[in-house]
Amino acid sequence: MTRGPVGAVVLFLGVGIGIPDDEARAETSNAGRTPKVTLTRTVTRRWRCPVRRSPSRRRPLSPPKPPKPPKPKGPPTTVGGDSEYLVEEEMRAGTYRTAGPGDSFGCYWERARNSSGEFDAVIANGNLGGSGRVTVNNGEIFKSTGCQDWKKAG
Repeated sequence: MTRGPVGAVVLFLGVGIGIPDDEARAETSNAGRTPKVTLTRTVTRRWRCPVRRSPSRRRPLSPPKPPKPPKPKGPPTTVGGDSEYLVEEEMRAGTYRTAGPGDSFGCYWERARNSSGEFDAVIANGNLGGSGRVTVNNGEIFKSTGCQDWKKAG
């Protein structure tokens, strides 16, 4: 026997409307055809997660990662080892490092107030036999001869 809401509807239709027998059908000639009742049963299944976790074991959602900042525009942060640069126009101010000499003759670097070549314009200089670091400031001239590339370290 059908159970639940579907069974209640069938019971209501069968008892409430009534199913005429052959004699009643013959007596009511103008009643027309008897309606045919069709029952449809819908099956609903619940989806169950195969692994259940208690609320205390749920991992919190991590916030979205911020987008990468755009590369800064302006002077480069890596410069060649054989040239002269005006700081903040041709290279950024900061601390640069080099792996050392690019050839066997050594690596010379110089910080100067201007590009005059005068001895009084030199702020600091040095010869490197190995790796080294130099900090340059805005407005200075940085000269390098015989060195590998200088890369900004800070």
